[in-house]
Amino acid sequence: MNQEFKQCIENKKITHFASGKKLVNKEISVAQSDLADAKAGYENERYKWSTIQAYYAMFHATRALVYSKGYREKSHYCLAIALRALFVDEGKMDAQLARDFLNAMNLREAADYSAEFSQSGAKAVIASAEKFIQKAKDILGINESS
Repeated sequence: MNQEFKQCIENKKITHFASGKKLVNKEISVAQSDLADAKAGYENERYKWSTIQAYYAMFHATRALVYSKGYREKSHYCLAIALRALFVDEGKMDAQLARDFLNAMNLREAADYSAEFSQSGAKAVIASAEKFIQKAKDILGINESS
């Protein structure tokens, strides 16, 4: 088991969550809704909010994945650690997608806390979110009509 993942569990930033599997579809639905909002915001030149919403699209898709394994996060950072431990290290997801999630997290924090954002950053997070959600749905066996 990944040492950082173990540490997140020991620090109770990742906990067992038996009910998580029941919430997977809901989390994917929220991810898709956030992505649609991010795209609409981008079209209206609201780059700060589209960056934030695209990150949350990825956040909810990551949550769906982690929930599917019976865990829940208490920290955005440990959610990223769980993603890597449970999906990248297991060969189910490309490491680049996990790096994209961390990049989106950093851009969201800059937009949210420092009012630093850009059109190109928003565009990049939206593109990453589209790929990420599709991969999460593939891993979870959720088809397009779900």
